[in-house]
Amino acid sequence: MASTITEFIHLLIPLEDVLEATNHFDDKNVIGHGGLGKVYKGKLLRSGKWVNIAARRLDHKHKRGIEFWTEISALSSLKHENIVSIIGFCDEKGEKVIINKHEAKRSLVMYLSNPILSWVQRLKICVGVACALSYIHYENGRSYLVIHRNINSSTILLDKNFEPKLSGFEYSINHSVQRMDQVLFSEAIGTTGYMDPSIQKTGGVTHKSDVYSFGVVLWEVLCGRKAFIPNGNDRFLAPLARFHYEDNTVNAIMLNCLVQSQLSLASVHTFTSLAYSCLNDERVLRPDMNHIVYELEKALELQLPYEIYFVRY
Repeated sequence: MASTITEFIHLLIPLEDVLEATNHFDDKNVIGHGGLGKVYKGKLLRSGKWVNIAARRLDHKHKRGIEFWTEISALSSLKHENIVSIIGFCDEKGEKVIINKHEAKRSLVMYLSNPILSWVQRLKICVGVACALSYIHYENGRSYLVIHRNINSSTILLDKNFEPKLSGFEYSINHSVQRMDQVLFSEAIGTTGYMDPSIQKTGGVTHKSDVYSFGVVLWEVLCGRKAFIPNGNDRFLAPLARFHYEDNTVNAIMLNCLVQSQLSLASVHTFTSLAYSCLNDERVLRPDMNHIVYELEKALELQLPYEIYFVRY
């Protein structure tokens, strides 16, 4: 553990500063509950400037802190406009806290059914997240790729302009680029409704496991509902989406406000075809993230003329 702290010593923030920033973890400052514990807003003085922060306080049940160090390691090496930015961490007197820039206000899950998000905005959010995933999977100069393992609409945060920020790296793992298509044996970790079904068959994950989870998010964005609804009919969205795509009845499950808006049929077709391919049972047949970025940008490009026309007239 000492060697781990030494590696990230430049990110270490005294507990006294964190307590002052969050008013001693005042419940009034709670802005969310992450996978590790409560998240508190606050202001921290860094290099002579006040910075808005989101401080995630590790629950005491995570005594070993494996997830804590995993997230710090991941975020300290990943720099992308669509990934949350780490400021530092605190590991003192039994407290473990990860401090990020407080750039995002809410998570995507809170906006899935909200008509405030137009089709263009939804596409832009998907493009941003896809770019972040393409970066962690394929960025040049790294000898390893990062498999996120917990992609869902709750770990996708949105700032005031609805720009997405991917979070939730506490379960991420590194995998050799040279062996990226080989299974990395690992226990099944993730959120119900998003997990790659191939994990149970193979005993592990690949970067294509992230593709499956992201495919579920794409269907959430289109349908305006969560991947898993415990007490509802059609509890799981993934099999429902596959059924309606194969039956050519996607309109029946699309978010109503989208059905009623002016959509480019070519844009929707490009989007649904891609989202369907992400859910393929065979990992090798799922698209990679670079292709996903390309197709989503195409879907956005196909929709933009409709937006310009209806705004103008």
